[in-house]
Amino acid sequence: MTPAHLTEVTPDDRPNDRPPARTAARTDRAVITAWSAVSPYGLGREAYAAGIAARRPTAAAPDPDAWQTPDATACLVPGFDIRTVLGRAGTRTMDRGMGLAVTAVRELFAEAEADERPVTRGAGTALVLGTTWGGAAGQHNFSRASFVGEKPYDVPAQLMPNTLMNSSAGASAIRFGLKGPNTTLAGGRPAALLALAYARRLLAAGRAERALVGAMEEYSGTRSWLERHSRGADEDQAAPLGEGCAVLLVEPADALPEDRPALAELLAIDVRVDVTGDLPGTLRESVRHALAESGVEPGEVWAAAGGGLTGAAGDAERTLLTELFGQEAAGRLVCHELIGDTASAQAAFQLTAVLVAAAEDPASAGRAAVITSVDREGLVACAVLRLLDGAR
Repeated sequence: MTPAHLTEVTPDDRPNDRPPARTAARTDRAVITAWSAVSPYGLGREAYAAGIAARRPTAAAPDPDAWQTPDATACLVPGFDIRTVLGRAGTRTMDRGMGLAVTAVRELFAEAEADERPVTRGAGTALVLGTTWGGAAGQHNFSRASFVGEKPYDVPAQLMPNTLMNSSAGASAIRFGLKGPNTTLAGGRPAALLALAYARRLLAAGRAERALVGAMEEYSGTRSWLERHSRGADEDQAAPLGEGCAVLLVEPADALPEDRPALAELLAIDVRVDVTGDLPGTLRESVRHALAESGVEPGEVWAAAGGGLTGAAGDAERTLLTELFGQEAAGRLVCHELIGDTASAQAAFQLTAVLVAAAEDPASAGRAAVITSVDREGLVACAVLRLLDGAR
């Protein structure tokens, strides 16, 4: 089963003998106010929005000198070199996944500054990142070193932090001075929706004033091998592997800065595990529960975005969304067909694709969007959002 570990670290510069203070008033309404992405379209929000809006495919043959994989095509972040993008300071031991996450967080802050709507950092800002393994290649290389080195314990110690799944979230928080709760959730393909649910609870409990929420996936030979050997027999037409990181800014609806419009409100997030062997049935119950909790009727749904998994599970997901919401809503978005199978980051890219499409269509304001995600190991999730005028 997909790992469901949770690691939380709350960095704080207060003395140990002082109890932590609550950072915000309790609120049950959370809204998305900004986002950015590092994707196969390039760095930043504008590159992703332009590529999705144009429905431009990104699959290409990977450079055989850089990638020792049998993949005929992959959807890679173009020209992504960590030290070129982030500079030489503090990047010597970064792995690719960490570099993608840190860059996405940087882009969100930079774009907010450019929009003259800067995001406050410090103790009130949390970071919640979804993943499955963290950096699979880093873990593999570190473990391999213990076998091929002169001694079993002759390993590159400076790379040890990269083997921890929360290393990307920790590195991002350190680099940008985020001293609120710092959390990594390993949840497979629905990881971003798990992260959104967790961030909403942080805000509701008053443990943060705002939260950066996202999910990351890297491309590597290790991931390619793992993916090929974990696919079911019914997934012979799997999409090319993709990579990237999408990050959202989530804030309490009743405490927004006056100059920051809300793009969408999080109405409901339902997460469950299929324990009956009926994955389509479990997803159906998840969607029904999320709709009931949100008070949204199927006819109000403007877009229904599935996770793009291939095989029987993905077919069942697409059939269900079409059955519940109609072909127009279920077919409104194209995402994974363009940027590839981004695994843990899929739900984050689905959500940002919804925001891109909503910004182009005035008819979306006030209507709902449904995001579903299915993992082949049985974890399913559904989020319901209300699209707001700020999306345009």
